[in-house]
Amino acid sequence: MNERHPLNPYVGAYPWLDGRAGIWREIARYVLKDAPQAQTVVELGAGYCDFINNVPAPARFAFDMNPDMERFAAPGVKLRVGDCRGLPGIADGSVDLLFASNFLEHFTVEEAAALLGDAHRVLRPGGRIALIQPNHLRCPEHYWDDPTHKTAFDHQNLPGLLTQNGFRMLRMVPGLLPFSMKSRLPKIPLLVRWYLRSPIRPLAAQMYALAERV
Repeated sequence: MNERHPLNPYVGAYPWLDGRAGIWREIARYVLKDAPQAQTVVELGAGYCDFINNVPAPARFAFDMNPDMERFAAPGVKLRVGDCRGLPGIADGSVDLLFASNFLEHFTVEEAAALLGDAHRVLRPGGRIALIQPNHLRCPEHYWDDPTHKTAFDHQNLPGLLTQNGFRMLRMVPGLLPFSMKSRLPKIPLLVRWYLRSPIRPLAAQMYALAERV
C-alpha cells in the first residue's frame, strides 16, 4: 500500500516513501560530481524535489505537473507547475546542468527528441545533461507496469537519441540503481553511497546517462 506524507494526499505516480530523502541526498551527491561547478541547474519531472533541493547551485529551477509538489520545493528553488515542453522561462544557453529521473520513458520517441532539443537550446556549450532511466533490457518484466510508459529506453538506444540531438556521450552506466525505491535493498544513506560506488550493484535496473552539449 502506498504511504501518505502527512502534508500531501497525493499517492499516485509519486507515493511518499520513508527514507527517500536520504537516498536522494546520495544520488544528488553522485550526479553533482559530474558537474561540480554548475551554477544554474534545471530538473524535469521533479516530484518531491528530492534532487533539486540537494543542489547547492545559486540558480535552481524545476518543473512538475503536480501542483501539490510546490510545498516541497526548498527556499530558492523555482518550481514551475505545468508542462515542461519548450522549457518556458529558461533562457537559451543559460543552464550548466539539466537533470531528469524516470522521465523520458513517459514520452514517445518523437516527443523525447523534442525535449532533448529543448535541453540543447537552454544548455550552455559544454553544459551537461544527466538522466536516470529504467533500463528496459534489465527490467523487461516490470518496465510496462506503469501504464504511462510509452517508450522502451535502454543503454543501447538512449545514447543514439542523445547524439542525434546535439549531445556527446560522456558516460553510460547500464545499471546504477534498483528499478524502484521499494526494492528490498537497505535504504541507509551510507549503504546507498557504498552501493553507488560499488562496481557490483545487485538488482540495478536503472541506468545513468551523462552527455555534453556540443
